[in-house]
Amino acid sequence: MEQIILIKYGELTTKKANRNLFIKTLYDNILEKLQDYQVKITKDRVRMFIETKDNIDDIVNILSNIPGIHSIVVAVKVDTNIEEIKKTTLDIAKKINFKTFKVETKRSNKEFPIHSMEFNQVIGSILLKNIPNIKVDVRNPEYLLKIEIREKYTYIYQKEKGGLGGYPIGVAGKGLLMLSGGIDSPVAGYLAMKRGIKIECIYFESPPHTSINAKNKVKKLVSKLNNYQSNITLHVINFTKIQEAIYQNINPNYMITIMRRMMYRISTLVAQKNNCLAIINGESVGQVASQTLTSMQVINNVTNYPIIRPLACYDKLDIINISKKIDTYETSILPYEDCCTIFLPKHPVINPNLDKAIAYEKNINYEELIQEAINNMENIKITNNQEKFKL
Repeated sequence: MEQIILIKYGELTTKKANRNLFIKTLYDNILEKLQDYQVKITKDRVRMFIETKDNIDDIVNILSNIPGIHSIVVAVKVDTNIEEIKKTTLDIAKKINFKTFKVETKRSNKEFPIHSMEFNQVIGSILLKNIPNIKVDVRNPEYLLKIEIREKYTYIYQKEKGGLGGYPIGVAGKGLLMLSGGIDSPVAGYLAMKRGIKIECIYFESPPHTSINAKNKVKKLVSKLNNYQSNITLHVINFTKIQEAIYQNINPNYMITIMRRMMYRISTLVAQKNNCLAIINGESVGQVASQTLTSMQVINNVTNYPIIRPLACYDKLDIINISKKIDTYETSILPYEDCCTIFLPKHPVINPNLDKAIAYEKNINYEELIQEAINNMENIKITNNQEKFKL
């Protein structure tokens, strides 16, 4: 029996005029992820088919991390011939231990002479006659036999593995993810990718106040996100001079507010330079002082770029659960401080005043410091095959 991987699109089928673009982008993303495998991929408007002689389970595991796929099926492929379909379905069923079953036929090929409901009965009768002690259960069967009848070939299968859903990465353009070493921002990046946004990342380091381990921690987080998008660029900004200037010249209560405003200014310039259409971050309303609505408004004032906050209304426990699902949690909780946690004041303002923030910023020559930081920015392309980062 010839096995084939069948991909169902799900949400992509709602795109109408843009459907071909979405499918083509998904096709290209799959090809990139499977570049180390020998595969033949064909596609149409409702399905994608992958043929290979390599390990199918390995390929299915990779496909399960590619946004834009609703579900993945390993099917047996046969010619669209009534007798061959009958024989193959019986051969498959005999290898499975079950007491109850149901047959579901989808007849995409309307020239096939037997209608779907009637063909369910035909196949069901064959199974009942040839396999002892089984019966039909249309509500909760142990074995659900699915048959997709298409023009040239028919596909027979029983289980579907859920995909990530969402849109293929790239169809929504590119965004710049403000990536710290914490739990939230990698999850925000993952959720943005699920909506079709290709990401680049920006990380603010503050040596010697932050260590090389903190930087390597962020690199490792990017490598985890590489499971969903290949070859992510990480832009590393040396934030030391700016942060020290803030510490020395700004009212302690406003240090976090001013620091975030500087980060937004830098992120905007880096986003523009790299053709990113939006800035993405892991902010969740009310989680910390800089994430109250008032703080967001004052901090956001320095940019006219769209700010995407995928986690804005998420509960912290929900965020942690997603971080565990995408395998970033254990890395995120490693005890290496980032620049957001050093120089942390005892009582950061939770309802900052915009006029006060602007007045405090006049105490430092931030435009020159920002330009220096961008001029010395380190750009690191992190690929799927990159060596593991030592932590």
